[in-house]
This record gives sequence, C-alpha cells and structure tokens, in this order.
Amino acid sequence: MNRRKFLKTSAGLLAAGVLPGCWSVSRPAPKKTKFSFRPYRAGKTLGIVTCVTPDDGSYLHTYYDVCPFSPSQRYLAVTRVPRQDRIATLGETADVCVIDLREQTIATVYTTKSWGFQTGANLNWGATDRHLYTNDVIGNQAVCVQIDLETDKATAFAGPMYHIAPDESCVIGFPLELLNITQQGYGVPSKDPENPRRLPPGAANDEGIWRTDLKTNKKRLLVSLADVAAKVPEPPPKKGGTFYFWHSKFNKQGTRIMQVLRCLFPDGWGDRNAMVFTFNADRSNIRYTPSDPIWGHGGGHPNWHPDGEHLIRNLKPDGKETRFCRFRYDGTELIVLSEKIPGGGHPTIEPRGRYIITDSFAYDGLQKVSIRLVDLVSDDEQDICTMPTINRETVKHHALRFDGHPAWSRDYKKVCFNGAPDGRRQVFIADLSNII
Repeated sequence: MNRRKFLKTSAGLLAAGVLPGCWSVSRPAPKKTKFSFRPYRAGKTLGIVTCVTPDDGSYLHTYYDVCPFSPSQRYLAVTRVPRQDRIATLGETADVCVIDLREQTIATVYTTKSWGFQTGANLNWGATDRHLYTNDVIGNQAVCVQIDLETDKATAFAGPMYHIAPDESCVIGFPLELLNITQQGYGVPSKDPENPRRLPPGAANDEGIWRTDLKTNKKRLLVSLADVAAKVPEPPPKKGGTFYFWHSKFNKQGTRIMQVLRCLFPDGWGDRNAMVFTFNADRSNIRYTPSDPIWGHGGGHPNWHPDGEHLIRNLKPDGKETRFCRFRYDGTELIVLSEKIPGGGHPTIEPRGRYIITDSFAYDGLQKVSIRLVDLVSDDEQDICTMPTINRETVKHHALRFDGHPAWSRDYKKVCFNGAPDGRRQVFIADLSNII
C-alpha cells in the first residue's frame, strides 16, 4: 500500500500529495466580515474615490499590470501584510483576502509565506471568479497555489507563478527566491535579506522561466537565461555580470510573453541594466525591444497594450525627457505618444489607445502619491486623486515604499490604486464611468 505524503502549508494545514509535485489542501470555510467602504474626499478628486479595505490592517493589491478585479468585477483580490515597519524575512506570513464589492465584506481565503511589499502575494485571477492564484513556500520551494473559492480547497503545483495565462491553462515564472537579488519586495522573503540567493556569473542555461501546466502539473523550462541573453544586441561592456529575469507577462491574447532581463555586475556598474524582450508563448521568436541605452540605466515599467501587438514603456527617445512610448512587440514602429506630457510612473493604456493611467510622487515633507489620467486625444492630463502615502524619507528600506500602482478594471471604467492617507496602507477605487 502506498503511503500518502504530507507537507505543512504556511497556515499549518496538511497538504496531501495527489499528483507528483502537486499538493491538495482542505481548508475551513473562510469567514466573511462585514465592513463599510469609506469615501475619500480630501482635496480634489476626479470621479468618486472610495477606500475599499477595512482599517484593521495594512493592505495592497498586486501590481499595476495585474488586474485585481475578478472576471465578473464583483470581487477584489488584496493582500493584508503583517507589518509595514521593516522588510520581511522568510517564514513571515501574509493573508490573501477577497473583498465582495457588492456586499462590502472581506474574507481571508489563504495565508502564505510568499509575499512582498511591492506585489503583495502576487494574486492572479483565473478565467472565472472561482479560482484565485497565489504562491506559497511548500517543501522549501515557492510554488503556485490555486485557491478554489467554491470548495475552499487549495492546490499547490510544481512550479512558480509570476503570471497566469488568460485561459488559465498554465502559469509562468522565474524562481521567486531569485527576485530579491536584483530588487527586494516582489518575490519570496529571503532567509537573510541582506544576502539573498544568487546565481553564478553568466547566463544560466538550466535556469529561467518555468511553465507549469495547470491540468497535468507538468513543469518545464520555457526559456533559459542563456536563450534570452544571447539576443542582447550589444556585448556586455564589462566581464563578470550575472543575468536574472524579472517581470514576466502574457499579453491578453495569451499568444506572447513580455520578459524583463537584468544583469548585475560585481562593482554595481549600470545598476540593474534592465532590458525588455518578447517571445511567443511556445518560446519561439525571441525579440529585443527598445531601451535607452541598452546597457546602463534604461527605460522603465514596460507593459502590454491591450491589442497584444504593442507595448508601452517610459523611455527617453531624445536622451533627455521621459515620454510615454509605444512600439511593436518586435521592437519596430516606436512612437512617442505625447510630446507635451511627461512620462513616468507605472503606465497602462486602455484598448482604444486614448487614455493612460499612471502615478507620480511629490516630495513636500509628507510624501504624496498622485494618480494621473492622461488623455492622448486632447493631449492633456488630470489628477484622479492625490493623497499621502508611506514617506520614503522615513522608511528603513527602499522596499517598504508604497507606490500607487494604478490598475484598470476589466471594463476600463474604474481604477484601483494604493494610498496611505492615515499612514496605513489601504486600497482605493476611483470610478471614472462618467468621465471616460
């Protein structure tokens, strides 16, 4: 008789092996807690702005390029972090929470060791409201976890998740333990935050983006660091660099993947040397996209255009001013979207290509975050909302900052963003239905 293997999850529950490398967890039904949304009217706002998280803790949504709204838009996925005064270490847990926007309730549906102050528990919705995905540390490895909101069961898979395919067929991700070496706050807390796990110098051919099939639980190396590093159009200016992957993002059609490549040098030259590539979902057609310059301090915050053919990114096409730029997935057809409006922040664009949302910061003693709405037709912009956030001058680590990270709703009528008007991390929704 075969013995079933068991592991403990972050919540102390037993995970039973059901397939090779696949673990099933039965959980108690989460308790829904009623609370009241709070309008935010301090200063001028564009549209109705509402705080949708309770004041019992510190919350954030995932990231500017991951939609926190469920497919029906009834639910919102947020992470409740245990503290906000110091960087996390391995073993500390955060809560995965689901907010019912209709009933104004919140429920903790999972507890995880895999979280950071910038992307929370990296929550991704599946193709329906039934499944929510996160990661957890099981068997000393960070792996994708599927939370079934109908049965209250959780299933842990063989590989890590940074992003999920739109049809919920698979997840992709670089090992989350390797994200902290280039930047803290996006993966799994390190056992020793001052000395996070690292790779040997060079571009590994046995490490990279892993694809895990959610039906078969088969995990395979989709693209290696060596595969992508070979496509960098200029050789490194120095020897001894180590390549790492960063953000991985499917387009909305599930046909292509955007991938950020970084390279660290022993003397810190060029900071992270971030470069952006795209490739087909089957790993073919690896293409480099524009940067300024290729090596050194390049552009920032790339994201897919909803058409799946183009990307937008903050670049300095004239070498001086940061602008919102659009280009094709193969790096061609680069255009500046506005010669008048400064780029910056975390930009995303809606399907018609008219409106961009992004964020910006003002240093005036108490730090504030502004959520910007850019109209590319009128070539003008307005602030949706400006509110205090965590003061970067007082936090002990850069990873503790609290950016706005504005994210569109699925119908592009609302914007979800972070703020801390009372010094505590909270999540807000701005309703722009009567404006755009």
